[in-house]
Amino acid sequence: MRILVIEDEPNVAEVLKRGLLEEGYDVQLAYDGQIGLRLAQAGGNDLIILDINLPLMNGLELCKKFREKDEQTPVLMLTALGMSDDIVAGLGAGADDYLPKPFRFNELYARIKALTRRKKLAPLPEPTEAAGKNHFTLANLEIDFDAKRVTREGKIIQLTAKEFALLEYLARNKGRVRSRLEIAEAVWDLNFETGTNFIDVYINYLRNKIDKPFGIRLIHTITGFGYVLKLPEE
Repeated sequence: MRILVIEDEPNVAEVLKRGLLEEGYDVQLAYDGQIGLRLAQAGGNDLIILDINLPLMNGLELCKKFREKDEQTPVLMLTALGMSDDIVAGLGAGADDYLPKPFRFNELYARIKALTRRKKLAPLPEPTEAAGKNHFTLANLEIDFDAKRVTREGKIIQLTAKEFALLEYLARNKGRVRSRLEIAEAVWDLNFETGTNFIDVYINYLRNKIDKPFGIRLIHTITGFGYVLKLPEE
């Protein structure tokens, strides 16, 4: 398994490299954002570990540019401890998970394993008439789970991989209120960090694409409980 580490502090980068090599990973290093982006876009990586603060191009800009070409390769963002704004910004840029510095290697390995194994959206309910195994319809919203295709009023809606995963989770749980903790564990495969609001940020991304252009709201906030996908009158 090949991991690209983009980290501008040579000592940190070398420690990461040694630790990952000892675990049997093949490791590439990049010390600035421009080289990091070039190596990321060249492909062949199973995971990218990306620091936010990089010279020439910061990690947020790098991640956004990378996601324009590749929405599948997992990106683990390294953030400053307790910087919730960095966490939200990193996930918003397209990162799949974050790890605050300083961190322990066993935590890093756990994140790597979680990101590189086949994603599971947690146990899902049995299909209903409204939510089939491969296709979902609610009002004029249609989702093809196999083709990763979303339309509303017949118009194709472009979603990132994480936005689609979030919408799929809500769709497969139609009418069921899901808490932020349940969403974080199911879609991001991580324990919810109470000091961040990235779930709310992603819900807002979805609303801007799924609801706002079409008038009728399908994504609803249940104050104090979480979110649910349903018709307004339900």
